[in-house]
Amino acid sequence: MELDLLTVVLLAFFGFVAAFIDSTVGGGGLISLPALLGLGMPPYLALGTNKLAGTISSATSSFTFIRSGKYDKKLMFILFPVSLVGAFFGAKTVLFVPQEMLKVLVIVMMALIFVYTLFNKRFGQDSNYKGMTKFTLGLGIPFTFLIGFYDGFFGPGTGSFFVFLMVLLFGYDFVIAAGNGRILNLASNISALFVFLVEGKVIFLTGLVMGIAMLLGASIGAKVAIKTGVRYVRPLFLIVSITLITKMIYELIFTP
Repeated sequence: MELDLLTVVLLAFFGFVAAFIDSTVGGGGLISLPALLGLGMPPYLALGTNKLAGTISSATSSFTFIRSGKYDKKLMFILFPVSLVGAFFGAKTVLFVPQEMLKVLVIVMMALIFVYTLFNKRFGQDSNYKGMTKFTLGLGIPFTFLIGFYDGFFGPGTGSFFVFLMVLLFGYDFVIAAGNGRILNLASNISALFVFLVEGKVIFLTGLVMGIAMLLGASIGAKVAIKTGVRYVRPLFLIVSITLITKMIYELIFTP
């Protein structure tokens, strides 16, 4: 890719928008990855370069949530390495396995999450967290590993899956869930980025240009989420979920 002025502007624009959304409910890859592919980057290079930019974004939003205290330190101490390991194996696997095999499963899962959140009006409105138990950790650890694996393998919707897990299983409100989700997504991004770097699948200059724009978008997005609370995060979660579902169905049907 040649970084002429138009390309830089496009990378900055799509990076900012992607990070703004991703910093709260996930789904930023829905914007940033197609942008890289649309600019002519080969798929594996686009995945690796997107991970570089995404790591900058998730680090920025994670630190914003951490500074504001909108996360669970004890839970993240347990689940952060789980997400890290899951993404490592996912990124290793993606280099050998076609991604298409996951698309149908992801569409079904996202559709179920969307319907559940849409019709359960109080879902994520209030915190019902009552502490960690053997039951929640017994489910939370393997599900975190699977979501981390998915992020390393494919990616779109990872943040949304983490947020949903935090609300449904642990009982956090959407804002704390968003903070936890960003931290876990940071772990999966770091791990997957490491694999892509080792495999030489990252274009540094392109990733850094998009990443700088993402840094700004993630910082603003996280601050907006913390300030406005659940009334902003919940509807954005629904919008991102249905957009992701629609996009993936379209690609499944019409992409050769």
